[in-house]
Amino acid sequence: MAASKDRGSGSAMPVVETDVEIKTPDGICDAAFVHPASGSYPGVLIWPDAGGLRPAMRAMGKRIAAEGYAVVVPNPFYRSVKAPAFGPDFSFQNPAHMARLFELRAPLQAPGAAERDAAAYAAFLDAQKQVDRARKIGVQGYCMGGPLVVRTAALLPDRVGAGASFHGGGLVTEKADSPHLLASKIKARLYFGIAANDDARQPDAKDILREALAAARVAAEIEVYPGTLHGWCVPDMPLQNGVPVYNEPAAERAWSKLVALYKAALG
Repeated sequence: MAASKDRGSGSAMPVVETDVEIKTPDGICDAAFVHPASGSYPGVLIWPDAGGLRPAMRAMGKRIAAEGYAVVVPNPFYRSVKAPAFGPDFSFQNPAHMARLFELRAPLQAPGAAERDAAAYAAFLDAQKQVDRARKIGVQGYCMGGPLVVRTAALLPDRVGAGASFHGGGLVTEKADSPHLLASKIKARLYFGIAANDDARQPDAKDILREALAAARVAAEIEVYPGTLHGWCVPDMPLQNGVPVYNEPAAERAWSKLVALYKAALG
């Protein structure tokens, strides 16, 4: 396993990053485990976006670890390929690239697959000496990782204390397994940051989600970020029709909301 030290972004707390392998019911998942250099802290699971485990997601892991958390960032496509799954030339406008993405994503979307993974990742965290098991776990997700935050919180209600979804896709669908229908199983405090163009495509989704969470008495905040595109939080997002997707001011605001959520719910 390869290990390296980094001070994270915007924090003086040194962190250690280690490449690890996590046994799941479906195989061996390659992942990054990042934590402060000494001590034990609340665990955090990061569900990556469609780009999977790569430098940008590792950087997010290091940054939140530097705030005082022990973080695992898994390769969501481990059933098919080792990370990174895509090269730096990946484009959402390239049909071949999209076909490959759909192919890799399919096993994760199979019934029960995400839940099996979530349980394995949480068990991995709880087995590490750097994780304070007396404190709740935080979960954050981007793009396709957004609904997985909700599924993880519903699967492990007594373990997950906070969850944050940023430009999450498919939070509200017409299917029987729509994530918003899991609200009654959740005890965690939640935050949802929604991209403006996602909201424009599905303007009623945030209201349906808010109503479901309120009915289940789940503490949640849902915000639409004006002027943002789907993927705005991730620095290496490809251009969309020649337009930058990453929006640094909005991404930094989203990050501050994440940190505040974890500080309030996890300590």
